[in-house]
Amino acid sequence: MSDIYAIMSDMASARITIRIPETLGQRLRHRSRIKGQPESELVREALETYLGQPSEARPAYELAEEAGLIGCIGRGRKSPATDLSSSPRHLDGFGKPK
Repeated sequence: MSDIYAIMSDMASARITIRIPETLGQRLRHRSRIKGQPESELVREALETYLGQPSEARPAYELAEEAGLIGCIGRGRKSPATDLSSSPRHLDGFGKPK
């Protein structure tokens, strides 16, 4: 018995009704017989896999770092990127009316 099923049996659960194509229903019944698990348990497991387990809130920085988004812009062979706010070239005309 899966951990998810044990959790569901210990707490109040909501009932939903869905319509699925006959071929999908046949596949679900077949898998249920093969694995010896109720159809509802297989559907719960599929939903948990698709939607993901809820996790504790984490800072956006940690999530971006985990996804490989931090430091993902290469600097190339030229000199490293500089702060544009300190470059006189980028400040020409700043604060002056157009």
